Amino acid sequence: MATESKKVDPVDELVGILDLERIEVDRFRGFTPPSRSIRIFGGQVISQALVAACRTVDGPICHSLHAYFIRPGNPEVPILYEVDRARDGKSFATRRVIAIQNGEQIFNLAASFHNKEEGFEHQQEMPDVPAPEDLTSEAEQRLSMAQQLPEPMKSAFMAEQPIDIRSVKPQNIVNPQKLEPENFTWIKLKKRVAADDQHTHHTILAYASDMSLLDTCVRPHGVNFFKGAQMASLDHAMWFHGEFRADEWLLYVQESPKASNGRGMNFGRIYRRDGVLIATVAQEGLIRPYKSKR
Repeated sequence: MATESKKVDPVDELVGILDLERIEVDRFRGFTPPSRSIRIFGGQVISQALVAACRTVDGPICHSLHAYFIRPGNPEVPILYEVDRARDGKSFATRRVIAIQNGEQIFNLAASFHNKEEGFEHQQEMPDVPAPEDLTSEAEQRLSMAQQLPEPMKSAFMAEQPIDIRSVKPQNIVNPQKLEPENFTWIKLKKRVAADDQHTHHTILAYASDMSLLDTCVRPHGVNFFKGAQMASLDHAMWFHGEFRADEWLLYVQESPKASNGRGMNFGRIYRRDGVLIATVAQEGLIRPYKSKR
């Protein structure tokens, strides 16, 4: 008699893939969970590479990262992360990370770490938007639309995510309407994690930061990944400004100032619920229209 496979909690799964296997002093191995087997999500590679960098730094906290996606990753092949300790200074440390599969680079990342210090402060204020409790989750929206999709797409569409996403102005995922090139979403890890260190919460937020940002630049065109456009992240940059927990609600303010030449530019600001700006994100992505077959 066949035994029923145990359902894996998506948060536990995320925490698991961020616990990289150390195979040498500055080399780590990462895996893609079976539930994400269609393709390697860009946020996974960003967060795993940041974990590798963090494990070679003692003291300073990451304040910025800059990354390029070079080749599509194969979810069935482990990813080797090689860290170059570029510099260890009194205030700053710099790391470079290369992600490799089958002997080829698929991704690279540069990260800078900084010891906390006092200085001048100002910030752009958080927009006034509805509370997350008053909004419908993306998971609920997908459940209501799943029957409109062909069978091969349903499993990927309905895969349970570790991040709760609630958009102020959600776009119809199956039949996207034309909207302004901006989006306000609340994001939060679906359950609390025991870790209190900022390294852990930085890596989880790095994962989440790639989940909706690229969608912003196609909103005015009434297309998305499921309908009308080939989409892929090309590069990703992130700056961390203050302390936060990724398992508490954060407001992700996203906007796209320009799309041209098959690419879309996107910027994001991430606020704690008390209005403190804790991160800024920038990303350019491929948004190539599907050509109709005649």
